[in-house]
Amino acid sequence: MEPEVIRDKEAMRKWSRTIRSQNKTIGLVPTMGYLHEGHLSLVRQSLTLADVTVVSIYVNPGQFSPTEDLSTYPSDFSGDLSKLAALSGAKVVVFNPKNLYDYNEGERKKKINGGGEKKVVSCVEEGGLGHETWIRVERLEKGLCGKSRPAFFRGVATIVTKLFNIVEPDFAVFGKKDYQQWRIIQRMVRDLDFGIEIVGLDIAREKDGLAMSSRNVRLSDEERQRALSISKSLAMAKASVTEGKTNSAELRDMIIQEVVGAAGRIDYVEIVDQESLEGVEEIKSGVVICVAAWFGTVRLIDNIEINVSL
Repeated sequence: MEPEVIRDKEAMRKWSRTIRSQNKTIGLVPTMGYLHEGHLSLVRQSLTLADVTVVSIYVNPGQFSPTEDLSTYPSDFSGDLSKLAALSGAKVVVFNPKNLYDYNEGERKKKINGGGEKKVVSCVEEGGLGHETWIRVERLEKGLCGKSRPAFFRGVATIVTKLFNIVEPDFAVFGKKDYQQWRIIQRMVRDLDFGIEIVGLDIAREKDGLAMSSRNVRLSDEERQRALSISKSLAMAKASVTEGKTNSAELRDMIIQEVVGAAGRIDYVEIVDQESLEGVEEIKSGVVICVAAWFGTVRLIDNIEINVSL
């Protein structure tokens, strides 16, 4: 049986409050759809934590820059429902809103037609009368992916806040592949006093080690094979640390050589503290090595935690 689909945010809130009135707990797994095994592992985890789980499927325009085309993001809604039904349809509800931003279309058209100045305020607005309230986690969003995608994490934090306010979950499960995102959401929940437990799940990988991602379908066969250099180089770096090599610069250079040698274009290779996400010069327990690289037109990210005692 396919899961119930709720498309209206007020109906979603009403459903959640009905569930809460039955003394049941709610888990949330935010996604942009095109579900793969990585997403499904998050849903399985949520089902162990809560009585029912909401899987949101929403391609968030707020985390795309004006130069990125969100219409190219892969989609297979019927396939997503089938995959969720195979897990536990009765305990999973899908929240699939058409839009979670208020563009104030009527007032915008009046202003523009009346000769008012057309000013773009954000990447999800036209005319300056749409959504303009953003959540920023100021320090944690600056490094790693935030350097090349400066609007990305404000869009993530804002839409997750919206989902939290609409669904009102007890738990929310995120994958550690998007490591910076996971840490940002943790910090946001702490700082804004959300009564939600944020759970991070280890990276789900293909049999050959490639981190699962919806973007992988855009890789050619050759690019996909070359992209394995990311996970291989991360494993090599962790092995080197266990052998006593702790200089961050040397490890970064090793990873860069492996990825570039496979015709990848480096966005960044960083070794940072797991909580502060600040760079470290010498590897100690409690760091994470993060990589972002391009293969063809596809940007991939991956990471590996190092928790060994040195």
